[in-house]
Amino acid sequence: MGFIPFTFVDFIDILLVTLIMFAIYRTMRGTSAPYIIAGIFVIYLVWILVRTFNLVLLSTILGQIISVGVIAILIVFQPEIRHFLQSIVRQRSNFHFISRFFNTHKNRSTLDLQPIVTACREMGEQKTGALIIIRQSNDLSIIEDSGIAIDAKVSVALLENIFFKNAPLHDGAVIVSGDRVVAAKCVLPVTQQNVPKSYGMRHRAALGMSEVSDAIIIAVSEETGGISIAHDASIKRNVEPELLAQTIQDYLRVNRRQEADQSE
Repeated sequence: MGFIPFTFVDFIDILLVTLIMFAIYRTMRGTSAPYIIAGIFVIYLVWILVRTFNLVLLSTILGQIISVGVIAILIVFQPEIRHFLQSIVRQRSNFHFISRFFNTHKNRSTLDLQPIVTACREMGEQKTGALIIIRQSNDLSIIEDSGIAIDAKVSVALLENIFFKNAPLHDGAVIVSGDRVVAAKCVLPVTQQNVPKSYGMRHRAALGMSEVSDAIIIAVSEETGGISIAHDASIKRNVEPELLAQTIQDYLRVNRRQEADQSE
């Protein structure tokens, strides 16, 4: 019996599969997805073995399970699949042409940072919880639709009144576009990352929102009054109020560089 032929094309095929599997592993690390994929792979191997040994009844049963299993996987493991797709979308630098085609905020007004910074500092001193999204180039219409539409100029008084503990709009996030508050009481996606237990729901929501958009998210802790900023799937905690404006400007410059690269 001769050796199984192995060509350069076979090598490329194996290499590509390995790279894809490694990329999936890195993306889904920290979630239950690797165990799900391993379970599916085991079932598939068993099905191949059963067909090889011509076990008709068991082969039929497993074949039906696999044929229906695709739909079941999409339904049962929807959060993990969504997280995987969001992780791919988060690599915005690899999809410049898509960003250019769907960018709907090229003419957005100039961002007024001073009221946001002042409101966050005062709410931190008063330990008033807050969650503020500074919209950039990505479309956030789905997030806006989850809340209540507002069209008002950004001001310290407006932000503090929205997040006042007994106010009807305090529970949720505010979206700021340019110098306008466009929505309040918005529901944000929660991160799937393994984060410290000290992270509250605002921090988890801020981090989750930064994973699926280029927005800059500011979270003010109701327990400690600390200010945190999330951007590009990472969060910086306990930012000093004096450094808040500079930190936001740094993130804005990062987004501007990415937009400049996309326009080239």
